Amino acid sequence: MKKVVLSLALVAVLGLSFTSCRETKEKTGDAVENAADAAGEAVENAADAAGEAVENATDAVEDATDAAGDAVENAADAAGEAVESATDAATDAANDAVDSAKDAANDAVDKAVEAGNDAADKMKGN
Repeated sequence: MKKVVLSLALVAVLGLSFTSCRETKEKTGDAVENAADAAGEAVENAADAAGEAVENATDAVEDATDAAGDAVENAADAAGEAVESATDAATDAANDAVDSAKDAANDAVDKAVEAGNDAADKMKGN
């Protein structure tokens, strides 16, 4: 009888240990599957983040290119306005010089005429 009880106890323990190994194997399989899923999601998230970083960098380059183009246009406009202002100033200075020369010439002619009249008056008076 002792042998039968001990044999049953031994069979029960062995049965529990095999069941326990199967459950452990299933749990391990589930854990591996969950880890694989998590790794896959991490790779997808990393790929999305990298894609967004590239897109942001591309946008930044486009914005910088646009800003540089605007700066060049503004500089060209400013240079054109500066040339136009310089041309206007030079034209005004030339016109002023011509006017001054005309005034000086007219004054000289008037003085010469006056001097000639004075000389003629002196000759008449002598």
